[in-house]
Amino acid sequence: MVAEGAHLPRQHCFVSAQEEQKEKEAILGLASDDRELSGSGLNPFDGFDASFVVPPEHRPSRHLATGSSESFARDIPVIDLASLGYERKSIVQQVGRACEEWGFFQVVNHGVPQTIVQGLKDEAKKFFDSPRGMKLQVKRTADNPLGFNDGELTKNVRDWKEVYDMAPGGFFELPADFEADDTGSVIHRNQWPSFLPSLRRACEDYMEAAEKLAFTLLELMVESMGLPPCRTHKHFESSRTSLFRMNHYPVCPAPELALGVSRHKDTVALTILLQGDVEGLEVKCQDGEWITVKPNPEAFVINVGDVMQVYSNDKYQSIEHRVVVNKNVERYSFPYFFSPGHWVDLGPIPELTSDQCLPKYKSFNWGKYLKRRFDSNYKDLGVPNLQISDYRVNV
Repeated sequence: MVAEGAHLPRQHCFVSAQEEQKEKEAILGLASDDRELSGSGLNPFDGFDASFVVPPEHRPSRHLATGSSESFARDIPVIDLASLGYERKSIVQQVGRACEEWGFFQVVNHGVPQTIVQGLKDEAKKFFDSPRGMKLQVKRTADNPLGFNDGELTKNVRDWKEVYDMAPGGFFELPADFEADDTGSVIHRNQWPSFLPSLRRACEDYMEAAEKLAFTLLELMVESMGLPPCRTHKHFESSRTSLFRMNHYPVCPAPELALGVSRHKDTVALTILLQGDVEGLEVKCQDGEWITVKPNPEAFVINVGDVMQVYSNDKYQSIEHRVVVNKNVERYSFPYFFSPGHWVDLGPIPELTSDQCLPKYKSFNWGKYLKRRFDSNYKDLGVPNLQISDYRVNV
């Protein structure tokens, strides 16, 4: 859902034919010492295969992949929500400035209990530490996009990660088809591992707290545009297209060649990311520089998604970001992707347009848009994956 251009690869994503391997290495610019890292095994992360190698122009620089302090020279804004009850105007202004200038910020004193956060982390580690065969009991499929997956691609390159997707409220609802005249919908339900029953409670407690924070942040973003804070509430009430993901990035033998997630933008309204203690998230600044978001265990990282960009008529921008990996320590992260209901028709909020500021996007149905993107994750539709730019109007 989050990564643009994601596609499901063939089983295990290992290149078995020697000639195909050499061709892939030649295309990607692998040197001879890079090829020595290649390997295979039942666990995709037991070795390093050419399918994980990012094209040279998009590889992270070595100092970022190993965590040099140089990458912390700049950092995204940090906003303290503790005074929201009596200094709301100031916080609204800070949020608006961060959205406009960065597209990313961190929040502290956010109201999510630390006991819930720690409970989630503990249960996630238990799940990802389990044998792969057990995790595959809740495997994500073309028929159900919720569950475990260790075969995701971004920009046609294998991500060095494994994930577990689930929906707040227990299910995820999408249109049955992306054709305009189809009004049916399909419900996909969460899958829970029988070998770890405690995971469900930890995830449900966290999702409930994250959704509450998401509505608070939505109100602050909308209010920062000069609108009533509840202006878009009806689009998100009873929404069943929001998604929660647990990410695990194993130790990588070649972090200068691979990425946990290649560059992408989030399709949603906003993302709430629990980053944990290990660095990895990088944000692309307006000047083109990639900076590392310094981990703060007490903070959430917030970013503007495509939906908010459309709402704001490009006042706020959905920003490219990526995840680097390292060879010393594994990393976990937990993004909560907040989205409107599948029935919502998206477009610039009318109050933000005028004769002097014409709408930059034509209206489109969010559910149909999302359905097309999800379908493209599992089969070649013969057309490029949809982007919000496909609905841009020349003004």
